[in-house]
Amino acid sequence: MLETIVAIYDQTMQRHGSRQAQTVKINGKWTSWTWTQVDRKVRSLSAALIDLGIQPGDRIALLSENRPEWVWTDLAILMTGAVNVPIYPTLTAKQIAYILNDCQAKVAFASSAAQLAKLKEAATEVPSLEVLIHFDSKDSAAFDGARSLDELLALGEDRLSAHEAEFNKRRDAIRPDTLCSIIYTSGTTGNPKGVMLTHRNFSTNASTVADLVDIQTEDSCLSFLPLSHVLERVAYYVFLFRGAHINYAESIDTVAQNLNEVRPSFIVSVPRLFEKIRARVFDTMAESGGVKKALFEWGLRVGGEYFAAKTEGKEPGPMLTLEYKLADRLVFSKVRARTGGRLKYCISGGAPLSKEVGLFFQIIGITILEGYGLTESSPVIACNRATANRIGTVGMPIPQVEVKIAEDGEILARGPNIMLGYYNNPTATQEAIDADGWLHTGDIGVLDAAGFLAITDRKKEILVMSNGKNVAPAPIENALITSSFIAQAVLVGDNRNFISALIAPNFESLGRWAKENGVHGNPSDLIADAKVKGLFRKEIDRVTADFARYEQIKEFVLLREELSQDKDELTPTLKYKRRVILANYAKEIDGLYGNAPVNA
Repeated sequence: MLETIVAIYDQTMQRHGSRQAQTVKINGKWTSWTWTQVDRKVRSLSAALIDLGIQPGDRIALLSENRPEWVWTDLAILMTGAVNVPIYPTLTAKQIAYILNDCQAKVAFASSAAQLAKLKEAATEVPSLEVLIHFDSKDSAAFDGARSLDELLALGEDRLSAHEAEFNKRRDAIRPDTLCSIIYTSGTTGNPKGVMLTHRNFSTNASTVADLVDIQTEDSCLSFLPLSHVLERVAYYVFLFRGAHINYAESIDTVAQNLNEVRPSFIVSVPRLFEKIRARVFDTMAESGGVKKALFEWGLRVGGEYFAAKTEGKEPGPMLTLEYKLADRLVFSKVRARTGGRLKYCISGGAPLSKEVGLFFQIIGITILEGYGLTESSPVIACNRATANRIGTVGMPIPQVEVKIAEDGEILARGPNIMLGYYNNPTATQEAIDADGWLHTGDIGVLDAAGFLAITDRKKEILVMSNGKNVAPAPIENALITSSFIAQAVLVGDNRNFISALIAPNFESLGRWAKENGVHGNPSDLIADAKVKGLFRKEIDRVTADFARYEQIKEFVLLREELSQDKDELTPTLKYKRRVILANYAKEIDGLYGNAPVNA
């Protein structure tokens, strides 16, 4: 097994150098580079970094959206023996300054004038920072005091021969346990911690996952999750390992359009995208009405029966099989066409995927392979396989990784993917990794008899009601968003005597319903309307009917807009920042409980 990113890189350049590596839209036209062309960029940048005085172990920050330059820079950093510190482009200057100071970054890259402006503001508080570099080569006053990537590439080209011996010496010195990256967790509570990941952490994870999810050299993906996040980072290393083709979405808002343009065979995403696709399909069918809607509902019923039989280990009968094939041709193939029509698999991670969403995609002929992991496990601990996929679970532990369930239900993991620890934080490291090398994930889960792992909730997010009952919010929240009228749901009830919820409506579905039912107005008017409240009361009761009485939602608040990263309510992978959400809506929540204080 290849145990450094450099070894993976070398193998790809030897075997697949002439193949397409990266494609991105520039001025409205898709532009591509082969792996050999990427290699030239990487070598030039490496030589330039050496010329700037970068030493092995130096920390280099990378503040950018997904684009080819992110990968060139990452690989150049690693080739010189330095450490990549990726920074989410959604962070503020103050948050960026904290990370730069904590890791003592020497050089920082920024993608654009906007990102560079934040970097410059942060740099005033970071004495270790010596050089700022920007990706955009436009002649702008905004770039004063920073060097351009084009300038560095030219410098590197000129200095390649002079630094060749040093370049080779550094590459040869890289070992599996060499520090590769410090990734700062998104920080759902408090300041983020710097997770130290080695070449072995990433390389073993990437090569193992490539086999389990059946990624081949001929495959292509659409990249849109932030490369700053460990999930998309290891996905890119998987495609590097196979010498496969990476397309970069223009933005998160153009994913639907870009899917049709590049027609990928794989995508990696968080559940929110899949939830939105499902909701959009249901909305479209509801708007169509008549025969189209009836045909869609018939197809879903047939598909549900077909896969229920398969799940039970039975072979669907000839009539059911014929009906499913007909439904696939008449209905599901048209839905798949909207994703480009070539998707082999979708990988889902970062948060739990609801069983209903997973089943919907299976029925329409797109397989979602859900996995599980943390930044601290670089990231994959378990995943469903191309040959063994059980919806409702995150699959089996991957090879070389051990998983066990502690007495209190917490998932523990051990293997070559586990981090070195938290940078500059030995106390937090000792709390996370015990003396026997087990990572304490903070997640609650169960392993079934076949070895499939299911996540039931976050240990720290369990709601402990004032009557002593414990409620896991995730299963209930996942049930709520299966309603076409509910976009997001956050349960409330810690130290309270009943469970309530913050509900962000799907205003597209709600708007259509309102028009049909004689309700008018803007979002604020709609959520205040008695008829609308009655609709949501029925929907909430319907989708949570199977939960215990003490888990039922007694009261709820309808929100005027969805929770967002702009208000710091979501992490970059769209997980809820519960502490922030509860603070932002403290007045509304207190109103649900008769203005009782949270700790009443």
